[in-house]
Amino acid sequence: MKILVVCQYYYPENFIITQFAEQFVKDGYEVHVLTGKPNYGYGYILPAYKNINEEIINGVNVHRLNIYPRKKSRLSIIRNYLSFWKLSKKWVRKCNIEFDCVYTLGLSPVTMCSAGNIYANKHHVQHIIHVCDLWPESTVVTNAVKVKSIMYKVLLQWSRSIYKNASKILITSPSFVEYFKNVLKLPTENIYYVPQASMIEDKDVIPYEYGEGTHILYCGNLGIIQLIPLITESMDKLRDQDIYFHIIGMGPMTDFLVNDIKERRLGNKVIYHGPIIAKHAASYFKNADALYISLSGDGAVGKTIPSKLLMSMAFSKPVVGVLKGDGRDIISDSSGGFLADENAESIKNALMAVHNLSKKEKERLGALNRRYYEDHFSLREVTSLIEKHFSK
Repeated sequence: MKILVVCQYYYPENFIITQFAEQFVKDGYEVHVLTGKPNYGYGYILPAYKNINEEIINGVNVHRLNIYPRKKSRLSIIRNYLSFWKLSKKWVRKCNIEFDCVYTLGLSPVTMCSAGNIYANKHHVQHIIHVCDLWPESTVVTNAVKVKSIMYKVLLQWSRSIYKNASKILITSPSFVEYFKNVLKLPTENIYYVPQASMIEDKDVIPYEYGEGTHILYCGNLGIIQLIPLITESMDKLRDQDIYFHIIGMGPMTDFLVNDIKERRLGNKVIYHGPIIAKHAASYFKNADALYISLSGDGAVGKTIPSKLLMSMAFSKPVVGVLKGDGRDIISDSSGGFLADENAESIKNALMAVHNLSKKEKERLGALNRRYYEDHFSLREVTSLIEKHFSK
């Protein structure tokens, strides 16, 4: 069976789509990925990829579009989004490869799904959109768009049209159903829950040596909805404790984080490691005492299951979750961590709870999380669920 995978992001950019596509190949599918030239988080097209339009990576046929690079300004992000939207539609219209199914990983922006709809309608095959980021809700929670604005109304209609034309919608959080029903006003009979998987798992890696004390790790996007300011604020309250907070990632809040660490004089307590590719980040997960996940509870997005939570559970570690909705429910169900509210005092107390755990207690909580992960979120489990929809 021949599958066309559409996603604006792909290796060496750190997104789960790469692991999905390579697992599809291992399972016997011929996989072609339509994506952009890598630029996310860099602000420019990586020099090594400027002249690469076609390549094969671990058995996956990768077709790269020369999109406008995503920089820091809002205008550049819009140009980045629209360039993939335009070029991907042009590519599928000219494509003479016959695919049996189209699978789009629905990250931001939703417009990346348009090419899949065009190919599917033209060739009478099904198009499956696996929704990770809800649109236009994702634009609201990041304060990019106001609900009462004309732009919101445009994006609402555009998103509704794109989702409506898909054959199936796979959702990564159960709460998405209510959004499709109540906000997008779309029927829900072709919506199925298929969670995300961890980008990295607890494999044979050389662990990063943290040193003495309790070490908490956050690895992921440094965005507005990740509540980054609460990290430094809570650690300011713990400056006299033998607790250290390590951060890996990049995003819109990177500059704020670096400056706030400096202004609060927390350089020896909050350690920013910058962006690190997934396979290397695994080393930092291995020896951490606990893994931290945070997401603003405002709106539908705040009630979802963060991919970082799955990554954390995969490494058999206790978790500290500043979450609501589906993510909070998972931590409660697994019994493998501590929940905190969206304020520095509550987070401080959760971090102290980790600090006071014995080694045996940490191992027990980690084992509970690993068991829950294997039963629900492993790469093998999730890709099997996706593949069940390919031939239906």
